[in-house]
Amino acid sequence: MKINKILFLLGVVLLQSCQFILQDNNSEDNKDSKTNTNTSVVKDKDENGCLASAGYIWSKMNKDCVKIYSGIQLNPVSNPENEDETKSAFVMFSEDSNQAEIFLPDTTETIILSRQSEGKPWTKDDWQLIPWKGYVLKKAEETKFSGDGELGKKVTGSDNEQ
Repeated sequence: MKINKILFLLGVVLLQSCQFILQDNNSEDNKDSKTNTNTSVVKDKDENGCLASAGYIWSKMNKDCVKIYSGIQLNPVSNPENEDETKSAFVMFSEDSNQAEIFLPDTTETIILSRQSEGKPWTKDDWQLIPWKGYVLKKAEETKFSGDGELGKKVTGSDNEQ
């Protein structure tokens, strides 16, 4: 008889503990304490939803997030062998190539240049993108950036052992 009472009490305690474990833990107090201690929130998206840490930036021309490092890299004229992509400008063209979007270093604002016809430079205000031995980007009469016209990052050296 004593064993039955002990087993009964043990069963009640066990059921109560299971009910406690399975109960809904979505109360505001409980939710806040879990969020604050168990997760970290990364706010790395810009106002357009582009994930900057992954190299994405908003393109006004494409109306989408793009990876600028997959565009045409133009190095500063003062450092033509530049390997720091954050100091380079990048160019992306529209499908018909009549517009060029310029992504300048140290800014999230872009410049959209247009051209009148094939072979002519893309222009806006005092900016010019000239197709010459790749591309040359000028502001007024000063050449700011230039590049060979190849897409993406330039790979130097070799992965073969000498």
